[in-house]
Amino acid sequence: MAKNIQAIRGMNDCLPSQTGVWQFVEANIRQVVANYGYQEIRTPIVESTDLFKRSIGEVTDIVEKEMYTFEDRNGDSLTLRPEGTACCVRAGNEHGLLYNQQQRLWYMGPMFRHERPQKGRYRQFHQFGAEAYGFVGPDIDVEMILIGARLWKAFGISDKVELQINSLGSAEARAAYKEVLVAFLQQHHDSLDEDSQRRLISNPLRVLDSKNPAVQEIVKDAPKLIDHLDEESKQHFSLLCERLDDLGIQYTVNTRLVRGLDYYNRTVFEWVTDLLGAQGTICAGGRYDGLVEQLGGKASPAVGFAMGLERLVLLVESLENQNVAINPVDVYLMTIGEQAEAKASSLSEQIRNAAPTLKVQQHCGGGNFKKQMKKALGSGASLAIIVGDEELANNTMTLKFLTQDKAQSSLDISALASLTSMI
Repeated sequence: MAKNIQAIRGMNDCLPSQTGVWQFVEANIRQVVANYGYQEIRTPIVESTDLFKRSIGEVTDIVEKEMYTFEDRNGDSLTLRPEGTACCVRAGNEHGLLYNQQQRLWYMGPMFRHERPQKGRYRQFHQFGAEAYGFVGPDIDVEMILIGARLWKAFGISDKVELQINSLGSAEARAAYKEVLVAFLQQHHDSLDEDSQRRLISNPLRVLDSKNPAVQEIVKDAPKLIDHLDEESKQHFSLLCERLDDLGIQYTVNTRLVRGLDYYNRTVFEWVTDLLGAQGTICAGGRYDGLVEQLGGKASPAVGFAMGLERLVLLVESLENQNVAINPVDVYLMTIGEQAEAKASSLSEQIRNAAPTLKVQQHCGGGNFKKQMKKALGSGASLAIIVGDEELANNTMTLKFLTQDKAQSSLDISALASLTSMI
């Protein structure tokens, strides 16, 4: 007997019993971004490796350890996309969408990182992101945060998440701050873990983001980047806070929030929760005003965020939200008798034509009434339609309500459109 082939570790199937909550999450995302006037962009899952080295940074964990990179038959180095922002910028530059223009874009799809699989973090994961280009002021930063807040409301998790914000300032301010930070950390060099010692040379700001409790205790007393901002960044951040206050959006200024990718500047933010264990970030983003030019385009301000859908799905599922249930079937059509069974497909199509918003499942495979009713109840349908030879002769259908306390009734086939209001 041949050995069963299984899915690759960290790359999971989404089974029919699980897709309902995914559809709920995805449908709400599409509705919310449409409310804000964002347009969908779809990019390939495979890109040139240089795209991510130039955007994310060669000394980041993603590029050094996590990317799925390979050579194709032409000898070109290609990578399965580990995130979506660089892909959006590449597409925008390539198709002339960004220079001297304003764009609001969103994307949703699979990303790939070779890291240790854990709950909610997998090697193939799914991400939703929103990006805006050509906007200089903090008003667009606020809009990005508002999109997140509206999504949490739609999912029923507003009271389960917290907004954290910070400013990374300009590239020049960060360079000056790095010198101050390195001088401080060098005093504690022997107490830093191996990873932080390496980052001290390659990317010292990431030491602030360390999850090691011992390192966290050290950086608690480190100089704060927000105290070394340039004047324009200070004003930008101040206006951001004022507008969030005016909108009643609660937030915490987290001075150790730096984000893991090299391209961020000024505003950075994360939405976090304590319901998913230590890895509590469900949405993160900020400004990356230099990235468009860094990837070969004309300079254009940019801001965006991304959220991992697996973690969001876990969070929604943990709340047992009753609004999540998505029944695959509204109507289950049963037939009794040879003539009715022969007309079953035609009857199903008549129902779909008359009530196109309803999901109609026709019983197939024969069986007595008891067997068919068991299938109808198992389908999740709220209404069973029963057609026997007698009903067929009279051009009627029998309606049996499966989830409502209503008496069984009869419906003329000419009135099928009224089914929509009965579900």
